[in-house]
Amino acid sequence: MRIVKVLMAVILVFGLSACACRTKQVGAGNVPVAAEGSILKDVHFAFDSYALDSLAREILRKNAEWLKAHPDRKVEIEGHCDERGTNEYNMALGAKRARAVKDFLVSLGIAADRMSTVSYGEELPLDPRHNEEAWAKNRRAHFKLL
Repeated sequence: MRIVKVLMAVILVFGLSACACRTKQVGAGNVPVAAEGSILKDVHFAFDSYALDSLAREILRKNAEWLKAHPDRKVEIEGHCDERGTNEYNMALGAKRARAVKDFLVSLGIAADRMSTVSYGEELPLDPRHNEEAWAKNRRAHFKLL
């Protein structure tokens, strides 16, 4: 009986230690989730716009450099909006934002078939507050490595 208790304790310890620290499986290898988000930078948009300003274009040039250096990686471009406007309008605007980013990256030499786009409209805010600062953070295109 004592052997069974010791054996159960050993199994419990190994079971818990196996769950202690894991990285998310992404694409070709293990990439920690925090590192994944920092590889390709988000770009932000003015209110009710999908135009890329000079800062957004500079960020996208740097993102394109990384994508050129990693030709085996694909990316999903997520279009996001702030909460103002109807759900339908924001879904369409988010799609235009994602498409504008994709088109600019294609113009920089990134193959279109390495990128997909999706719109989340206002559904996934970075900042849930209801003020100008939060809205500015939420008007963005976000990159998700596939």
